Amino acid sequence: MLVVRPVRPADLPALERLAGSATPRLTNLPAHRDRLEERIARSQRGFAREVDFPGDEHYTFVLEDCERGEVVGTATIRAQAGSSEAYYTYRQETLIHASQQLNVRREVQTLSLSHEVSEATLLCALSLDPRYKGTSAESLLRRARLMFIAQYPERFAEVLALAFPGYLDGDGESPFWNSVGRHFFVRSYEEINHIAGVRSKSFIAEVMPQFPLYLPLLTPQARAAIGREHPAHEGPLEEMLAEGFVRSRHVDIFDAGPVIKAERERLQSFRRAAWHPVRLRPSSSLPDAEPAMVANQKLGEFRCVVARYALSPTGQIMLSAQHAEVLGVEEGRAVLAAPLALPAADDALDEGDL
Repeated sequence: MLVVRPVRPADLPALERLAGSATPRLTNLPAHRDRLEERIARSQRGFAREVDFPGDEHYTFVLEDCERGEVVGTATIRAQAGSSEAYYTYRQETLIHASQQLNVRREVQTLSLSHEVSEATLLCALSLDPRYKGTSAESLLRRARLMFIAQYPERFAEVLALAFPGYLDGDGESPFWNSVGRHFFVRSYEEINHIAGVRSKSFIAEVMPQFPLYLPLLTPQARAAIGREHPAHEGPLEEMLAEGFVRSRHVDIFDAGPVIKAERERLQSFRRAAWHPVRLRPSSSLPDAEPAMVANQKLGEFRCVVARYALSPTGQIMLSAQHAEVLGVEEGRAVLAAPLALPAADDALDEGDL
């Protein structure tokens, strides 16, 4: 039995382990004990706070294997990406250079510093124990956050964003960073990634060039890395595109990894979610049905599991006593359910970014 729930102070050792094993290392999940303690405390304040609109709240969740009694994953929601400081990205743009005298017209691709994503709600800091990758546990951890947002829309922005780690070569180096950032910071990608995790990314934007970067002036390797995800994240990116996210023109300022975004009401987990009263049934008598994410209605005690989407003729969802206990619900209590399976991914560019 796997369950997604809010993080607790006792989960600190597990967070340290997950931060240290993330592939690649995540700026927004530093393997730094003090920062992780702050993350837990900040999350607890976020869950406890009465909120009418998104601000600087962070909501950190963990995935717990109940049978092992072990935390095996973590993921976070930042209610507003740039609440305390601007969330910087590079925006891909096109400039036209033309000369009538020379009869020349050239379209040149550029990257410009932007903080447009600052207003969006950011899904971030996901790390999963390698033993669970490629299973329903990975989808549960990634998308249970959407089940939480669906229940408390006032806490989040209308637009959700998610930045994926960018491409690294066989030596763990970022071709984009080596072609751009390293000229301004005499540090490796790994070093600067760690510093930004312990501090923030704002100092990068303060030192990086404020003028557009002309892509033809970058190395071929750097240009090829723009908007390209890390190989370990190809599957997760495809899943979130199937969920309804679309590629934007924004990329990470460190490694040029893709930033995807979506209006939350257009996401599959929102459109297909429904409330159902609980009806308890023995595990052995539950009918076969497609798996679904099932979440309770408790803010600070939020729980989300994967269970069969088995409905009675009157629209009740049939759950085992074990699932009901983990969710903390009784018979007759309503839960939110959404199918775990997604349609084929539609890999498209956000029309609003064209």
